[in-house]
Amino acid sequence: MSYPPQPGQPYPGQPYYPGQPEYSDKSKIVAGILQLFLGGFGIGRFYTGHIGMGVAQLLTCGGFGIWALIDGIMFLVSNDRTDAQGRLLRG
Repeated sequence: MSYPPQPGQPYPGQPYYPGQPEYSDKSKIVAGILQLFLGGFGIGRFYTGHIGMGVAQLLTCGGFGIWALIDGIMFLVSNDRTDAQGRLLRG
């Protein structure tokens, strides 16, 4: 196995089962907290690798705070949030 593993392959020591979703090294809790407190700067989106959305939030002050608040709550309660590579955020 080469390091780092290819997409869809487990990291060393990580169990892998066929059909199991690939998980990100980023946490949805950290992303949600960052988005709630620093969402006007798009920090939660920058953390997950969504640079374009982070810049959009930065330029609009997090959609005047509304977009940042909703986005932060969605990070915390949703189980299908992904990082920029399409991997599920860890809970």
